[in-house]
Amino acid sequence: MSLLDVENLCVTFPTRRGEFQAVRGVSFTLGQERLGIVGESGSGKSMTGRAILRLIRPPGRVEADHMRLEGRELLQMSEKEMQGVRGQKISMVMQDPKFSLNPVMKIGEQIIEIYRFHTGAGRKAAWAKAVEMLEAVSIRDQERVMRAYPHEMSGGMGQRIMIAMMLVTEPKILIADEPTSALDVSVQTQVLQIMDRLVRERGMGLIFISHDLNLVASFCDRVLIMYAGRIVETCEADKLHEAQHPYTRGLLNSLPRLDEPSERLDVLTRDPAWMEETSVSGRV
Repeated sequence: MSLLDVENLCVTFPTRRGEFQAVRGVSFTLGQERLGIVGESGSGKSMTGRAILRLIRPPGRVEADHMRLEGRELLQMSEKEMQGVRGQKISMVMQDPKFSLNPVMKIGEQIIEIYRFHTGAGRKAAWAKAVEMLEAVSIRDQERVMRAYPHEMSGGMGQRIMIAMMLVTEPKILIADEPTSALDVSVQTQVLQIMDRLVRERGMGLIFISHDLNLVASFCDRVLIMYAGRIVETCEADKLHEAQHPYTRGLLNSLPRLDEPSERLDVLTRDPAWMEETSVSGRV
């Protein structure tokens, strides 16, 4: 079943040199799966996620043939309707929790605020739900964490708290933008296990944005590879290392490998023709 259907998505910004297209003709569907989006910094990964939530502000423009959430057209919704979508139907975990959590509000108050805004629940019920979600992301001593401030938490704890906050309303889709980039390997594994379990148990769709090809290959079901705002290749995640596009091959060959050590890593060579290629569909 398709949760999200995006066709010919474009994100454009005016500049002194003319219009710049950060996302160009991106098309894909998302079901109850883990969909990875990979590419270099500036390839349009995060911009695609923000465009889905209509978080691109003027003078930036978001255009698409359609962008449907369970059949409902997101581009035709009013801002008030989108407020009901953000956080309730689609949640987004930003890259660094330090910049996403309010430093002067206690953690519990921030989670409760989101839950009450979308559900209208009373404070007691919201508190219980927040504690339940902190437990779901494997945070111990939930009552203490609820009364703590963000600066009292480590990076790994901050990421778990953000995941709990974004999932407290039980959304249909979670967009995770580099959710493990600032974490050490052991904490990274724990966070991925939590996200995987929640996606499977709740039947959610996950868009996992990352620059780590090996991580995406092992964690996701499908992968979209983006270059200069376009999807240049799409493949099954477990077959990512068999990808054929020269850009994807270049990314893979520039990664160090323990099984095949080399004195020097390959340098990614870009072909101007890739900029003009027709986007590959990320549909199933």
